[in-house]
Amino acid sequence: MTTYKIIFREFLNDRLAVAGLGIIVALLLTAVFASYLAPDPSAIFDINPAQKLMAPTREHPFGTDHMGRDILSRIIFGTRVTIVIAVIAVGSALIIGVPIGLIAGYYENWLSGFLLRVSDIFLSFPQFILAMALAVALGPSIENAILALSITYWPWFSRIVYAETLFVKHSIFVEATEALGANKFRILAFHILPNVLSPIIVRATIGMGYTILTAATLGFLGVGAQPPTPEWGLAISEAREYLPGAWWFATFPGTAIFVVVMAFNMFGDGLRDVLDPRLRISGK
Repeated sequence: MTTYKIIFREFLNDRLAVAGLGIIVALLLTAVFASYLAPDPSAIFDINPAQKLMAPTREHPFGTDHMGRDILSRIIFGTRVTIVIAVIAVGSALIIGVPIGLIAGYYENWLSGFLLRVSDIFLSFPQFILAMALAVALGPSIENAILALSITYWPWFSRIVYAETLFVKHSIFVEATEALGANKFRILAFHILPNVLSPIIVRATIGMGYTILTAATLGFLGVGAQPPTPEWGLAISEAREYLPGAWWFATFPGTAIFVVVMAFNMFGDGLRDVLDPRLRISGK
């Protein structure tokens, strides 16, 4: 049995991981087909004061918000905003952090030390506090929130890749490749990087959930997405002054955040267990 088949079989045996993957797939499909799934696509921006703060009904299963907009439709379209924020922020952190980790782990010179010290500076601050400070300094918007998340998240990838690179570069196959005269870039790109992908994938998957939660928190605090963007954290912020009466206003966006973050965590934990047994042992 091939390695991929063994990994796939072990993953399928993890029911929580499979459930998490199913929710993530449903999230992606919802984002793609939001225009068809939303009960009233036009209601995400249209204001209807006559229907404001209506409790859940057959016409509005999740009720309406303080401007009469259908909450279910806004949650469905909010999946697009959520995915865009998470993918761009985590992707940008990967683009920055992975090369830095590879260079710092492979070379032993002043540049390696400098890159490690820079990452240590970022890691010395709580990520959320630093992201919030950057978002406030740059100005409230989705673009600035994504930039703040990217800037504060890349050191986690660089540190993971650095540690793995230190281990892999002393392997026999890497030393043999160096003895054959292969250039450094080829060694890093085609020999070391493929062997450190497992922890990168695991960290990126779990990081998607954390990024979604952090982005929602920034929106809640008013330094992320701005009205009338259908973003889940912003929806909870707008619902604060109508609690506990209009309980549905905050409950359904909050539930969406909880389910999606849990899905990414369950999927990431499952990947960790099947891709890197060392992480599984240390994590448990």
